[in-house]
Amino acid sequence: MRTTSNPVFRNLPKQEGGYASFGSAAAGAGQMTQQFGQPQYTQAEPYTTGPAPRAMTIDDVVTKTGITLGVLAVTAIVSYVLVNQNVDLAAPFVIAGGLIGLVLVLIASFGNKMDNPAIVLAYAAAEGVFLGALSFLMTFDIQGVSAETLIAQAVLGTFGVFFGMLVVYKTGAIRVTPRLTRMIVGALIGVVVLSLGNLIASFFIDGGLGLRDGGGLAIIFSLVCIGIAAFSFLLDFDAADQLIRAQAPEKAAWGVALGLTVTLVWLYVEILRLLSYFNND
Repeated sequence: MRTTSNPVFRNLPKQEGGYASFGSAAAGAGQMTQQFGQPQYTQAEPYTTGPAPRAMTIDDVVTKTGITLGVLAVTAIVSYVLVNQNVDLAAPFVIAGGLIGLVLVLIASFGNKMDNPAIVLAYAAAEGVFLGALSFLMTFDIQGVSAETLIAQAVLGTFGVFFGMLVVYKTGAIRVTPRLTRMIVGALIGVVVLSLGNLIASFFIDGGLGLRDGGGLAIIFSLVCIGIAAFSFLLDFDAADQLIRAQAPEKAAWGVALGLTVTLVWLYVEILRLLSYFNND
């Protein structure tokens, strides 16, 4: 039995002896924590009419993820340009975008709305606003290299890790097992606890616990976060693969897109942060 470190995937509903449905979809969909096999599809109500929902394919995942990342990229560029013209917008954009994105992820994860394209695209837009402003704040005072160059390096690094882990997953070089899943989830919980502890400590101690001050410990912590985010892709790929094999409804691809975007955003922030450490005098 496997789960994923990504809360969007992990909180897909389950049902005993089969596969769960996505949102209000009548057909039974594949829950990734169950064994592979042919799901049993039944109509939710005897009077339900119309064709059964089309099963999700890899093309659906690619298309929905591409649309989601496209919305994120456009809003991030707009946010960066606006903040570059008016620095006073940076803090409001970071706070508002981050909070709205978090709320939307929680709604999608725990409100069974993973397949809702409006929520997924709204999350992408909110995170775009957040990332554009945050990217400006993390690079505007760095000497010797332009902010645009540093951001481009972070973007290339993010997708390099993504495609690298996709190759690792597809070739079976690292197999997703229950033990690997427990290790990654445990590491993720540890990172979250340390990050919260550092944030709380920063209110009382200058620099907090030293996890984000640009020193040696901060560099190590960012490298650990990048590693965990990279391995999280393996669990996300496995979750999506199981959904496809279980013939989940086509709309489930929006949930996969959301889950992958959450991990990509985290990875990008950590890579950009690490690059800022190395280029900050």
